[in-house]
Amino acid sequence: MIIKEETIKVEAFQLENSLDIGGNKELFKDAIFFDLEHYVYKKPICIGVFGAGYYDYNANELKITQYMLENKYELKKMLTMAKEYFEKMKAVHNKKSIVTFSGNNDFIVINYLLNKHNIGYKISDNFQQIDLQKKYEQEMGTSIGLKNLENVFGITRESELISGSNLAKTFGKIMKDDEYFSRMPLEKKEKILLYNMQDVVSLFYIYVNWKNHVVKPVQVEETQPETNNISITNNFN
Repeated sequence: MIIKEETIKVEAFQLENSLDIGGNKELFKDAIFFDLEHYVYKKPICIGVFGAGYYDYNANELKITQYMLENKYELKKMLTMAKEYFEKMKAVHNKKSIVTFSGNNDFIVINYLLNKHNIGYKISDNFQQIDLQKKYEQEMGTSIGLKNLENVFGITRESELISGSNLAKTFGKIMKDDEYFSRMPLEKKEKILLYNMQDVVSLFYIYVNWKNHVVKPVQVEETQPETNNISITNNFN
C-alpha cells in the first residue's frame, strides 16, 4: 500500500468569508476534509484511494493523508487504517465534522466495506457530516459538480482531470490482477494520488472562501411596465 503524507501551506483567506453553519464560521478548524476514489459494480467493491486532511491552525497548513490500494489483499488493512485515522482525528486533534462534496456516495462505500469486513466503526456516530454540494443546492437552488464549482471559485488544478469511469476501471484491474499495480507506470500512480489530493484541498478552499462566490440570487418583484404610448418607428427607409 502506498501511504502518503503531505503538508500544504495555506493561502491567505478571511474568516468572514467562510461557510456559516448555525452561526458558526469556524467549523472548518474542527473538520476533516474527506474524499474517496472507489470502485462500485452493483455494490461497493473497494476503495482505491483514501484521502483526508485537516487544517492546522497554528501552522496555517493543511495536513493531508492518503492510502492507495496495491492489491485486493490490502483492502481490509486500508479500512482498518481509515478507522484508526478517524479515531486519531477525534481523540488527538479534537475533530468533530467531516466535510465532503457529494459525500453520500463515499459514505455508502466506506460504511458498506467497514461492515462487510467486520471492522466495528460507524462514521456517523462520531462526526457531523457537512456536504458542500448540498449546501450549494440549499443556497443557490441548483446543483453543481465539484469541477464546475472549482471554476466558480477560481481554483486551478495542477493535475489533469480523471473521469470516474477511468478510475473505476483501474481499481477493478487492481482487484482482479495481483500484478497489475506493479505494472502501472509510476506517473499514473502519482497522477491518481495528485488528483485525489487536490479534491481534498479544493474542499478546504471552497469552505473558507464560500461567501466570496456563493451568493443567493436576488429575487426581483415583477411590476407592470408603465404605458407611455411610445411608438417605435422604422427610420431606415
